[in-house]
Amino acid sequence: MDAGSSREPQRRARTITTRCCIVGGGPAGMMLGYLLGRAGVDTVVLEKHADFFRDFRGDTVHPSTLQVMDELGLIDDFLKIPHDKLQKLEGYFGKTRVRIADVGRSGAKYPFIAFMPQWDFLNFLRDKGQRFPSLKVMMSTEAIGLIHDGDSVVGVEATDAQGSLEIRADLTVACDGRHSVVRPSAGLEVDEIGAPMDVLWFRASKGPNEESVFARIEPGRMMVTLDRGTYWQCAYVIAKGQYDAVKARGLDAFRAAVVALAPNIKSGIGDVRSWDDVKLLTVAVNRLKTWTRPGLLCIGDAAHAMSPVGGVGVNIAVQDAVAAANLLAAKLARGPVSDNDLAEVQQRREFPMRMTQAMQVIVQNNIISAALKPGNEPLKPPLPIRIVNAVPFLQGLTARFLAVGVRPEHVQSPER
Repeated sequence: MDAGSSREPQRRARTITTRCCIVGGGPAGMMLGYLLGRAGVDTVVLEKHADFFRDFRGDTVHPSTLQVMDELGLIDDFLKIPHDKLQKLEGYFGKTRVRIADVGRSGAKYPFIAFMPQWDFLNFLRDKGQRFPSLKVMMSTEAIGLIHDGDSVVGVEATDAQGSLEIRADLTVACDGRHSVVRPSAGLEVDEIGAPMDVLWFRASKGPNEESVFARIEPGRMMVTLDRGTYWQCAYVIAKGQYDAVKARGLDAFRAAVVALAPNIKSGIGDVRSWDDVKLLTVAVNRLKTWTRPGLLCIGDAAHAMSPVGGVGVNIAVQDAVAAANLLAAKLARGPVSDNDLAEVQQRREFPMRMTQAMQVIVQNNIISAALKPGNEPLKPPLPIRIVNAVPFLQGLTARFLAVGVRPEHVQSPER
């Protein structure tokens, strides 16, 4: 053969065979991986990053998730992780202070919302899952597409530091979030519900004796401030698509607008030194019409992107994972699962998801949209909020819907 025409043989992709391949190491993926590993199901979790350290992710751990940790026997160690507690959700509508929920009245076993960095939550699940020989978490391993056999999904194409990789699996579960690479590869159709806002996240140092208020709403502007002990985690709400306009007005104007809305941030707003300190969250609310294909299941944000309203995203994802494990773990331990088995997960979780999204859309359309409209008229709390503020019993009901959720899941999957 002519030397000029010789070619180096192409390296074949390495292959891993497993019962279940989970794409994405977020709350849904790590919880499902833990539960399947606990049940003795050979499981691989793929996480494209080298670690879980990403700022401004969902950090609210609700009583529903704390209950799951309790049922798994993990709650004592979990609550040793540094966290802040929130029981009462209060805010200002204009100059009127109102209380919209009291988690202490929710009837939950753990009647508080724990603010905990999501990387601590995910690291905790990974560390605890190391005792299960059937669970393998592969960091720095990115899914790039699905492997198909006719109409069925039979695994995942991925890359890692060593190159191409195939994970052949009886079941692939997409837990790779609202920007999922799996669901378009599977041709799954998305219903876009939409949201009127985007969110700018940033941190500001907290001074002594600063008033802790969950939300502030003024005509044309809104902000949520989460008390994280030594700093405020701030979510400045803007109208959809207005980030470039906000940025064009300059950083000084942005900081001034923040302080005008929340004077307690004044001492710490200097922490926002450049636009690199401000992270844009493009809000999306959507859901798949069908969560499954033969050999494939989508859960968490990959199946239904939630609005940040209520901070429920992490907890809905965990609930999806618990339900999926309850319905599938014992069957997966014996062999492949059927299309009907996968459809049962969607049937179980679709109603709670739709109810939660409906609540979020009501808040978006009736409170946030109105608050973001420019105007000089004094802002007054809507009648339903005034009623909830006046009746403590109702504050417990709103807290239960928010913090415990609709039809909460309980761990029923086996431990082997």
